[in-house]
Amino acid sequence: MDDGGVKVFTGFRVQYNDARGPSKGGIRYHPNVTLDEVKALACWMTWKCSIADIPFGGAKGGVICNPKEMSNLELERMTRRYASAIADFIGPYRDIPAPDVYTNAQVMAWIVDTYSQLKGYMVPEVVTGKPIPLGGSLGRDTATGRGAVFCTREAGRVTKMTLKGASFAVQGYGNAGSNYAEILQELGGRLVAAADSQGAVLSKKVIDALKLLKHKEKVGTVVGMPGTEKISEDELLRTECDILVPAALENAITKDVAKGVRAKVIVECANGPTTPEADTVLDANGVFVVPDILANSGGVIVSYLEWVQNLNRLRWTEEEVNTKLEDKITRAFSDVHETSQKEKVSMRTAALIVGVGRVADAIKTLGLWP
Repeated sequence: MDDGGVKVFTGFRVQYNDARGPSKGGIRYHPNVTLDEVKALACWMTWKCSIADIPFGGAKGGVICNPKEMSNLELERMTRRYASAIADFIGPYRDIPAPDVYTNAQVMAWIVDTYSQLKGYMVPEVVTGKPIPLGGSLGRDTATGRGAVFCTREAGRVTKMTLKGASFAVQGYGNAGSNYAEILQELGGRLVAAADSQGAVLSKKVIDALKLLKHKEKVGTVVGMPGTEKISEDELLRTECDILVPAALENAITKDVAKGVRAKVIVECANGPTTPEADTVLDANGVFVVPDILANSGGVIVSYLEWVQNLNRLRWTEEEVNTKLEDKITRAFSDVHETSQKEKVSMRTAALIVGVGRVADAIKTLGLWP
């Protein structure tokens, strides 16, 4: 540590399944990281990659720490120590980490450097979500939000909802949530409510997504945005709107919250924002839910595109990346929706049928050996 003392951090890396290709998954730094949480996220990543039909399995990593209480140098030293500890278990053909909660492109750069120093040559393809000069992909920073917007467009098509003029509320105005809001606003959507960890705001008219982001960057929260009133997070989740976007942490929509949801469509930008009990209520109330393992797969799709560019030493334009993202996630939505209609099940169950089914097929085709 900066004061010369030594502190022990506990970290994890879980590889859930690699039947369809090398493992893929982010690394999160958070004081509440647990092994069970990392296992669950690695499981989700397996189905997410399978649904998007990209040749990856699922993995996840995490370190129990509070990055907000650590200096940049302490974060670097901890990251390099963690990277060296898992170096024998990761690699461009084995397991490719990426950013997640409280990690970013700089953390990925430290991992690339540590891994490359151990190998003796530059290996940028060992992680994705890197800075652009180190082989990061154009379009990666907006990929999760953009992919969710493509899913929203497809959901609008099948539910006969027009995006132009559609009202939407975003719970979790971070990277994914703010990018989603900006992109959907460009397509004619109307942001009426937003929330972050400090509170939530509502407007009776419309909130400018870009101005809201600038306000948050300036004061640290969406609260206090001119032209809005402060509301509770529960009130935001129950706001009357066309589209509700949970883009924060797990279990935001509980059974009790679900009873009051008035949105026609829910697009899950976060991982696991809806409890199983809430799912039952939403289904019964006819709310169309685009599940997390489909809605937020834009990030891993563009991570795959970054990996492909790195392996082949290519550089695609942002337009090329966005076009490939649109093609992949639109096909994934179509596969899930067709399964939903055919099997007469919810979109979440259909997504799992597609995702688990493809992994099962891969395992059966590979065979059991030895």
